[in-house]
Amino acid sequence: MSGIFGVVSKGDCINTLFYGTDYHSHLGTEYGGMAVLGDKFTRHIHDISQSQFKSKFYDDLKHIKGNKGIGVISDKDEQPMYLNSKFGPFCIVTSGLIENADGLTDELLREGTSFSEVSTSGVNVPELIAKLINQGETIIDGIEKMFERIEGSCSLLLLNRDGIYAARDRLGYTPLTIGKNKDAWAVTAETSAFPNNDFSVVKHLQPGEIVLIEEAGIKQKKEGHANNQICTFLWIYTGFPAATYEGINVEIVRERCGRALARQDKDIKVDVVSGVPDSGLAHGLGYAMESGKPFRRPLVKYTPGYGRSYTPPSQETRDLIAKMKLIPIKEIIDGNSIVVCEDSIVRGTQLKNFTVKKLWDRGAKEIHVRPACPPLMFPCKFCLSTRSIDELAARKAIRSLEGHDLEDVSEYVDHKTSKYKSMVEWIAKDLEITTLRYQTVDNMVEAVGLPKEKLCLYCWTGKCPSKSNCSKSQEKAEAVKI
Repeated sequence: MSGIFGVVSKGDCINTLFYGTDYHSHLGTEYGGMAVLGDKFTRHIHDISQSQFKSKFYDDLKHIKGNKGIGVISDKDEQPMYLNSKFGPFCIVTSGLIENADGLTDELLREGTSFSEVSTSGVNVPELIAKLINQGETIIDGIEKMFERIEGSCSLLLLNRDGIYAARDRLGYTPLTIGKNKDAWAVTAETSAFPNNDFSVVKHLQPGEIVLIEEAGIKQKKEGHANNQICTFLWIYTGFPAATYEGINVEIVRERCGRALARQDKDIKVDVVSGVPDSGLAHGLGYAMESGKPFRRPLVKYTPGYGRSYTPPSQETRDLIAKMKLIPIKEIIDGNSIVVCEDSIVRGTQLKNFTVKKLWDRGAKEIHVRPACPPLMFPCKFCLSTRSIDELAARKAIRSLEGHDLEDVSEYVDHKTSKYKSMVEWIAKDLEITTLRYQTVDNMVEAVGLPKEKLCLYCWTGKCPSKSNCSKSQEKAEAVKI
């Protein structure tokens, strides 16, 4: 997912927009962008794949003025997009994943719509969303009709002379929150952008809700609903520890995940509890609090210059970051039996080659890996949380055990079956670790604290939160019987 932020201020908004957008840097590594409306639109987009958002945009600040603006840290597309539409000119930023983007693009092309931002990877999704909105009778009508046509998810901010239209995805996979300080109103994907900018949370937008943010406040343009299906992976990995979604803090959920992992570990004796930096740290802290074992840092992250190894699209880049960012401390590792709490195991290659190997090479006695979520089984349809099905460690294990791919993996999803146990044993052997125990779906849901039906668990169960939001062909191929 991408990170989006917007602000409408009584005075100049650029500093607030700059820092508010920067607080989303953990959500994307490809492009950063800002659009500000004063006397006219000013828009800047930079490639941030090899540098930080702050360094790329700092010199732009002196050339940007206006009292309302939107910003984005993008995981794939160049944005904000500008469109001189029948509603007047506007800029737009989006967050989510449109599964049927190619099909919608073909439909619009046949209808005579032109696209200006097309690359080898396909159409620019924010431009596609802008063109879909432009087909409505009004901006609100256009957003609603866009929601009906897409498969996947899309939350967005649309900037024009009226202010900022903020629309949360109709099933709430991605979050949007409204905040206020003495001089401005803001909207953010990550509430962690608020405290240091002196904003207080006013409300979390409901799924499908559309509001207009003006200098005087917010106007609801479309009511939301309670049929929420927010991405659970936000709490497990994607979100920043200081962020809250639906009023539930990320750090607290991760601590609860770690506690749950410790409660199922009554039969092992360890010397040290740890977490893989950064997102695994709170899971490890929770494990340590529950088990009474000391939390220590056998691996420390060299923060300057190295972001998340999971976010970049290139496997080569992901591996390089994973190798270079974690530095082992032999004095803590040598001779100790270590619990390693990790947010998840996606491919397993980075954990094996750049975490586990560093611990064994520095004299670890035992290595017990504890992922804070169940085995990932399905590529994400809604937030780009997981990618190709062939890459997933659990699917590689199933392929090896069965001799071929399976359409129905229900027995491997259910943690009580012998096939699940065989899969976990295969992954543990492949990772070359002493033991491996995953979090269960129910324990993960309990740690989040929302009803199960209000969470998207597709990555783990293959069940679409809403059947209307899954392409029928993939739903049939990937359905499980649990």
